[in-house]
Amino acid sequence: QVQLVESGGGLVQPGGSLRLSCAASGSIFSINTMGWYRQAPGKERELVAAITTGGSTNYADSVKGRFTISRDNAKNMVYLQMNSLKPEDTAVYYCNAVIGSRGTYFAPWGQGTQVTVSS
Repeated sequence: QVQLVESGGGLVQPGGSLRLSCAASGSIFSINTMGWYRQAPGKERELVAAITTGGSTNYADSVKGRFTISRDNAKNMVYLQMNSLKPEDTAVYYCNAVIGSRGTYFAPWGQGTQVTVSS
């Protein structure tokens, strides 16, 4: 009924930038907190950044000052601007959101987009 689709991943050199996008679609009544997570090989999925409907944000300590999360409520989209990328940022990045639909709430995951930081 509702789904999230990420885009914007790729290969980038250390110090470079990437911008991830995530679009929510389906029978959407409301979208509450939206966030980006990542999972590196052999590691657990971790929260990278989250943003509320009102625009309040929180970040993992490892990305503070380098990553910026934003959202466009009219377009049901969330973005992650990633600057000064490091090899340790390499991971599959997933979008997640709390979505109100048909009288209930869903928290779907996107399919993920690979980010590789390497020279």
